Order: sequence, then C-alpha cells, then structure tokens
Amino acid sequence: MKNTDKKNINPSLESTLKSLDTEEPIDIYFYRPLGYRWALLFHKLGVTPNMITVAAIFIGIAAGICFYPDDLTINVIGMLLLVWANTYDSADGQLARMTGQKSELGRILDGACGTFWFITIYAAICIRLTPEWGIWIWLLGAVTGFFHTKQTAMADYYRNIHLLFLKGKSGSELSYSPTLKEKYKQMDWKKDFVNKLFESSYIDYTVGQEQLSPRFQEMMHIIREKYQGEAPDAFRTAFRAKSLPLMKYTNMLSFNLRVIALFTALFLGIPWLYFAFEVTVMNCMLLYMIRTHERFCTEFTQQLKDAA
Repeated sequence: MKNTDKKNINPSLESTLKSLDTEEPIDIYFYRPLGYRWALLFHKLGVTPNMITVAAIFIGIAAGICFYPDDLTINVIGMLLLVWANTYDSADGQLARMTGQKSELGRILDGACGTFWFITIYAAICIRLTPEWGIWIWLLGAVTGFFHTKQTAMADYYRNIHLLFLKGKSGSELSYSPTLKEKYKQMDWKKDFVNKLFESSYIDYTVGQEQLSPRFQEMMHIIREKYQGEAPDAFRTAFRAKSLPLMKYTNMLSFNLRVIALFTALFLGIPWLYFAFEVTVMNCMLLYMIRTHERFCTEFTQQLKDAA
C-alpha cells in the first residue's frame, strides 16, 4: 500500500474481526478493542503486522520470565506483560485485515508467538519448582507442553474450518499439507532460507492437525474433487450449524481460559496446579471437541457420497 494512504484508513472495529462466530466475550469486549487501537496507531507509524508479532513474542517471553521468582509482585508484573503481549497478538491480525498485509510468514509467526510464550512460562515454572520436585516437574511440564500443542493446534484448525464454511476460502486460513509441500519444493534454500525454514515447521504443524481429523479429511477430499473446494450453500449452512457450538471450545483451548488458570495458580502460590489443569480439564475438552467434530463430519461425508 502507498505511503500516502497510511493515515487515511480508519475501518470499524467489527471489520477487523475474523467473525463474531469465532470470538468470545473477553476478546470482543477487551482484547479486540485494545488491539484495534494499537493497530490504528501502528498503521500511522508505518509498523507492519509482522513487526507487531515479533514485539509480542519478546513481551510474552519477558512475562514468562517473571513467573520464575516465588514473588507475587513480580508474578503480577508478568501477568500484566502477558496481557499486553496478547493485545499486540490481537493487533497484528487486525492490522493485517485492515490493510490486506497478509502473508504466509505472518500466519506462521502468529502461530509461533504463543509457542514462544508458553515455552518460557513452562520453563520458568519448572525451574521455580525444581528444588521441591526435582526431575518430576520437568516431566510433568514436558507432558503438559505436548498436550498444549495439540490443544491449540486443533483449536486453530477447527476455527479455520468454521471460517471456511462461513466465509469461503478468502475468509479462512485453513491450510492443506499437499499444497504446502508443493510450495516448499519450489522454494530455494539459498534465496529464501528463513521462509523455507518456517515453511518446513508449518508443514509438520499442518500434518499433525490433519492426522487428528481423518473424517474431516475424507469429507474435504470429496468437496475438493466434486466442488473445487467450495461446498454448496445449503451444505455450508448445515455444516456451520453443527460446527458453531464447538467454537466455544476452540476459544477455551486457545488463550483466555488457559491464562485464567495460570494466573489463579500463581495467585494461590501453587503453579504446578496449572499443569494439572491443562492435562486434565483441557484435554477432556480437546477429546470432546475432536470426537464431536469427527462424528458430524462422518455424517456429512455420507450425505456427499449419497448425493454423488
């Protein structure tokens, strides 16, 4: 976009949201309004969405470090930093939608943002509790981190599936690993080393999502073969109706509920409780979400086969 246009864009807050279907109250009334104002400011300053994401990564890492000391004041500073980082994480996407500055690298960086935050948070909690727990807290942290990646990956995947059937391809960032692999093959390590490195990681991420959704993959195979990737309107409406109740689980498995549990554990002075919450409560939600989604995808797949 030309520099002369930079100060003239002032879209509505709603236009910077992915969809009301996929937003939760904390985001709608807190993070998105703050992110919107940051996005407007950064746009005037000529800051790009990827630059905001990088800033969010470093602020979130600083927040995680603050959870190492057994000192509530420092922990609260970390909580405030993590909230600040998440307003930036909201702002980068809102700015990208405002200006059309969307890119594959931006999506990969955005996905990696939370990963960097929580690796730091887990490490800080483990170091803090090592004198009391020894190696066992690191084992618990590793198990929790493994399930964390599955929870957030599938939450992101199902959210983008819903957006695909709500808005079509242009309104969704749903990835398909064979397409990513073809793009990866065409990239040159010498000319595009960083992007190819990120793309390799993103392919693994997408393959992991697809492996946990076999019935959806079967359904989409029929849609790609028969309808060029865009299902009929009546089918899309029916799918959205089934998918919508799961959006609350995609939100709970992403950030806000997770952080409420983390902050509660820190206020109580028992940070290992956060790991226990993730391994039990959040995994139950993950399993319910996957099982429900796979069940209705099986039903829709049969409908497509019958129609064929």
